[in-house]
Amino acid sequence: MDAGSRRSDATLRARNVEALGGTFDVLVVGGGINGAATAAALSARGAKVALIDARDFAGLTSQQSSNLVWGGIKYMESYEFALVADLCKSRNELMRSFPSTVKEIRFLTTVSKGFRHHPLTLWAGAWLYWLFGRGHTRIPAYLAAGGIAAKEPIINTSNCRGGIEYSDAYLPDNDARFVFSFVRHALDHGCTAANYVESTATSRGEDGLWTTLARDTIGGGSMEIRSRVLVNATGAYVDHHNSLAGIRTEHRHVLSKGIHLVVPRVSAEKRVLAFFADDGRLFFAIPMANRTCIGTTDTRVTQPQTAVTDEDREFVLSNINARLNLPSPLTRKDVIAERCGVRPLAVRRGADAKTDFLQLSRKHVVEVDAAMAHVSIFGGKLTDCVNIGEELCKHVAELGVPLSCAERRWYGEPDAGVRQAYERRAGALGLDALKSKDTDESLTDRLWRRYGTHAEQMLDAIEADETLVEPVIDGTGLRRCELDYLAEHEMIIKLEDLLRRRSKLALVFDRAQLMASPGVYALCRALFGDAAQARFDEYFGKESLPPDSRELRVGHRANA
Repeated sequence: MDAGSRRSDATLRARNVEALGGTFDVLVVGGGINGAATAAALSARGAKVALIDARDFAGLTSQQSSNLVWGGIKYMESYEFALVADLCKSRNELMRSFPSTVKEIRFLTTVSKGFRHHPLTLWAGAWLYWLFGRGHTRIPAYLAAGGIAAKEPIINTSNCRGGIEYSDAYLPDNDARFVFSFVRHALDHGCTAANYVESTATSRGEDGLWTTLARDTIGGGSMEIRSRVLVNATGAYVDHHNSLAGIRTEHRHVLSKGIHLVVPRVSAEKRVLAFFADDGRLFFAIPMANRTCIGTTDTRVTQPQTAVTDEDREFVLSNINARLNLPSPLTRKDVIAERCGVRPLAVRRGADAKTDFLQLSRKHVVEVDAAMAHVSIFGGKLTDCVNIGEELCKHVAELGVPLSCAERRWYGEPDAGVRQAYERRAGALGLDALKSKDTDESLTDRLWRRYGTHAEQMLDAIEADETLVEPVIDGTGLRRCELDYLAEHEMIIKLEDLLRRRSKLALVFDRAQLMASPGVYALCRALFGDAAQARFDEYFGKESLPPDSRELRVGHRANA
């Protein structure tokens, strides 16, 4: 297909939007981690599934996490041992099933003098945490102040009482990309999925079918989606969508705002630095490519849409500056990108969540209204996604939807033999020697991590045209061979979908850098064809370039 005439919204998404006007076993509303895992699990086990989201997939909470896949060591302090054990089991399963995308990483936690627990107490807790994790990771270690300084000279140990080192897991790519891998699994098993499709009303008829009125927020059309079962996986909007459906539940959500600031890399070591903030809460400095992601806060809010405030920035920057020996303190000018989202926390209706708000559990709750064939998913964490998928299969089967292939595996990477065959082919094409400037990852590993078996399509393209290994944007790993696949298979409708969710480019480059890069407009041309300028302006704003220089810059990009 000619890049200049291609329109990403005229391929896979358009076909799926048209197909939504049918009848399904299950309609899943909400394409965050809960909804994506649910759709992948049910589709793989034979159900006819539709998945819609009013935004892009992972467009709300699921794109604002810390990128950590952890067992929740902080819940040890509130004695939620069952939750920790379950989360550790889930973390281990994700590490085994996604070896390219969920990787072990060491945490170095520094404890200041006067903290409520002695470092040796935390060390004992870390050992218990390791045992809850079935010994799947490297063992914990106790460190005196001198040991911390030797491992990480950047840490200010002047007020340090000691610390611990232990392991958990993280996503070297980004959370939204991980969510999309479940959407892709669902699509591979016949799911009809579409982003930017908003559920506006829904009701259950006398025939036992749900009729959901939905609006295509891109094309402007509307449709009726009929389903035997309705799954509400809208995250922070679960209570709102239940009110549309006339569903009453025992639980509701309270919302906690968390923010992260992305700054230039503070340490060359690939480990997470953990500290206890001035108010006693954990916060982290987490590696993100050649940057560091610092956070988080925990602030009670009442609305799902939130923003980073000056107070948030001051809290994070002042705390990290006090705990690191930086050449110069980090300021707002050093902030490359910001992440801000809400955590939906499940509480029982009528319960007073104000007193112990910071101690509320992050565990998920699934409520089933069998009489209405309706399921609501409250809370949840990225780490818990496999459990949610399995649990939803059980509930949907109990609601009368027959699931074939009951034991079929619906998540994870293919077996080692499939990857080895891919690696031999990629190696023969010389992709092992092509590495990103900022990481030691080869193009062979990058394509597999991002696309799995679908990376074979990129190898086909490279065999036909070896110039497709060239980078699209200087200083990034994105290669020309990926453009056709992204345009045709990943439902990228807006530039933000690619820069912020299908990749992490908007997190590691500031807007001015991206706007000035010829490769970004080349991306727009490849993805959006004649709509390239409109999508570029939509993301950066028309005021970002003077009118007299606009055409010159566009022309330069178009020839890139």
